[in-house]
Amino acid sequence: MTARLIKRGRLLAVGDIHGCLEQLRALMARVAPTDQDQVVFLGDYVDRGPDSRGVLDFLCDFARRFPRSVFLKGNHEAMFLDFLCGRDRLSFLANGGKETLESYHGAEIPNDHLHFLDNLRLYFETPEVIFVHAGMRPGLPPSQQSEEDLLWIRNEFLNSGYNWGKTVVFGHTPQSGGPLLQPGRMGLDTGAVYGRALTCCDVETGRCWSVPAAEAKRKRFLLF
Repeated sequence: MTARLIKRGRLLAVGDIHGCLEQLRALMARVAPTDQDQVVFLGDYVDRGPDSRGVLDFLCDFARRFPRSVFLKGNHEAMFLDFLCGRDRLSFLANGGKETLESYHGAEIPNDHLHFLDNLRLYFETPEVIFVHAGMRPGLPPSQQSEEDLLWIRNEFLNSGYNWGKTVVFGHTPQSGGPLLQPGRMGLDTGAVYGRALTCCDVETGRCWSVPAAEAKRKRFLLF
């Protein structure tokens, strides 16, 4: 008797969103995730863009519909949480937090948004891939990294040739020429909030989907 093949879903990663709700909606419509897929969001859902509240609404609903999804904390979520608990208000406001607050139109932050923010992961690991927001300090496994490095590191990670034995998938640093796809590294922040694209990648095949900001705006205009 021939064994029945079980279809395995995709392992997908989404770059920095920064309040760009229309691009997120268009991107997910194009990728069309299923229950067999696992989607990893790399952080920086809020700040700078036009609709951070809408993005968090979308992601909370996405988590309910696709419970295998993974949501990482970005440095902007860390600043938002520091602002909300009164630890550091200035850093948040100086880095796009004003736009986030404006998206709530003076209303209180909903409890489901607070729960979402409080339960974000610092990293996610599979046998072949490490997902992280910013990167990692060379020479240390994910479990020994500091939260500050996982959320903020740039040059020490980007300029290093260190091999963690797995592909590191990250956001945080905008890639000007589209997603960075190199052996051992994938950089998926493609500058959506700067008028460029929002990107999702099937990390096992390297296939990418991108929605440019201009395309999302054009589709939104056509709906009215």
